[in-house]
Amino acid sequence: MRCDAIVNPTDPHYSHGGGIDAMIHEAAGVELYHFCREKGLLQTGKAIISPGFALPCRYVIHTVGPIWQGRDGEEELLRSCYREALSLALENKCKSVAFPLISSGAFGFPKDRVLKIAMDVLGDFLFEHEMLIYLVVFDKTAYSISEKLFCDVTEFIDDAYADCMPPLYDSMRERRVFREYEKRVKAALCADECCEEIRQQIDVSCGDTPPKSLEEMLKQLDKGFAQTLFEYIDAKGMTDVECYKRANVDKKTFSKIRSNKNYKPSKVTAVSFAIALRLDLEQTNRLLNTVGMSLSRSSVFDVIIEYFITTGNYGSIFDVNETLYQFDQVTLGV
Repeated sequence: MRCDAIVNPTDPHYSHGGGIDAMIHEAAGVELYHFCREKGLLQTGKAIISPGFALPCRYVIHTVGPIWQGRDGEEELLRSCYREALSLALENKCKSVAFPLISSGAFGFPKDRVLKIAMDVLGDFLFEHEMLIYLVVFDKTAYSISEKLFCDVTEFIDDAYADCMPPLYDSMRERRVFREYEKRVKAALCADECCEEIRQQIDVSCGDTPPKSLEEMLKQLDKGFAQTLFEYIDAKGMTDVECYKRANVDKKTFSKIRSNKNYKPSKVTAVSFAIALRLDLEQTNRLLNTVGMSLSRSSVFDVIIEYFITTGNYGSIFDVNETLYQFDQVTLGV
């Protein structure tokens, strides 16, 4: 990871017998090993910082996670690893740091528990400080959402596609048939001067009113994304900082939105704010419509977002991201 610091899960003696620890030492060079040996024994839950040496990062933060035995205090020690590492990163003015799932390898800590602890500690830290934090996982087994949630989302996706496709086709076909019929009726009426009154009624019912001028239409533009977003933030009683942190959006991106009323975010960013603000489906589509987008039932990503919005079955944006990751979809935030 090309960032200011990476976190190395080691043991009290820095023996780097295997796993991430061994690979970091191999990539950094022998200087890292000598540096760590000079520091002496490292206690469980504590951390130290070293130069990155040959690694593409400025620092390596070493921490010792607990060995999983299912006893009291082990989770608190694991939390301490993350807190100590974050404290050192902050102290050394790091703007970015990458974490693994500490203790989830040879130390046997259940990955789902490590993931939950990491998300909690990192989330709390980000509410107080500005830092780009990566949580690096080896594979999807770290993101093992519950079987019930997986089945519920899968069923919702299947139902969405089943409900969407046939009616969409029928609707389009019926609309074409109606328009063709409408053209024929109008043509027939226009040929008969005696049917002026009926023709006017059909014109009105079909919406054939004189179009507004371009100038008039431009004067009646709907509110843009930025204005709509800030209205929702105020309505929800949130601060700007609380909102962009809940959306997993960085301060730089939010500042662009704040300073540019015509800012057009990506769909992922817009949806991230909708989830952070816990908007309902109508409000979410209203926010998306300001930049010419909407949720569609022809997109797996959109259907998953709709599932969480309509069920409210999530605590934070990270819960939504776990599911998106399981279904091979892009995750929320910037």
